[in-house]
Amino acid sequence: MLLAIDIGNTNIVLGLYTGRGADATLLRDWRMRTDARMTADELALTMRGLLGEHADRITGVSALSTVPAVLRELRVMLGRYYSSVPRMLVQPGARTGVPLLVDNPKEVGGDRVVNTLAAHHLYGTACVVVDFGTSTNIDVISEKGEFLGGVFAPGMEISVDALASRAAQLRKVELVRPRAVIGKNTVECLQSGILYGFAAQVDGLVRRIVGELRSGGDTPVTVIATGGLAPLIVGETETIDHHVPDLTLVGLRLFYERNVH
Repeated sequence: MLLAIDIGNTNIVLGLYTGRGADATLLRDWRMRTDARMTADELALTMRGLLGEHADRITGVSALSTVPAVLRELRVMLGRYYSSVPRMLVQPGARTGVPLLVDNPKEVGGDRVVNTLAAHHLYGTACVVVDFGTSTNIDVISEKGEFLGGVFAPGMEISVDALASRAAQLRKVELVRPRAVIGKNTVECLQSGILYGFAAQVDGLVRRIVGELRSGGDTPVTVIATGGLAPLIVGETETIDHHVPDLTLVGLRLFYERNVH
């Protein structure tokens, strides 16, 4: 069984795969909160608790971390607790098969690289990946599977927190769909602004990106949503074609299979 570990700024997502290639199946996935102070031993113990009966059946590990402090502990954990199985870490110099056509390839986070790998594998076209997490990341992929760059914007939860901390009459609210766009109370006004405002932002950016991709012709472009907050907003957008919750886990699996035979 392959254990895929995706450590982001807000959450750690674990995925357990059986089989390889076309026969690969995501057996289970788990999500826990990221704590930048977590030690290698704490990380291993928490993951073992989630894995339960599967903990002793791991035959390979594919991992990434976009949090530098946790990346250091992740390396220690892999060496200490998974030394007997093949383990792959997404980092500069790793063989991902994704050309990074940007000014400084070392700046590109591992999650963006494996999302590129997964998106091109799944759809085989030029792609735009919208990752709804701590920040909203929009990554652009050529029809050849090259990473072309992208866009960063504050995430929905960051925006809610900022409003609550900077405006005396506003507070944190649950991110759910309000009764209508025109809010009748403070909570609905906030929910409408966040939900529909972000949907409009994503649609506007995606349309501009697709326009640039198609500047030389009518190139097919697939728009994919992923990330923990995607379910809140996908239904309100007009440009997203597919919602793939486990896109990063798919990319981690593909990265492992490219390197471990």
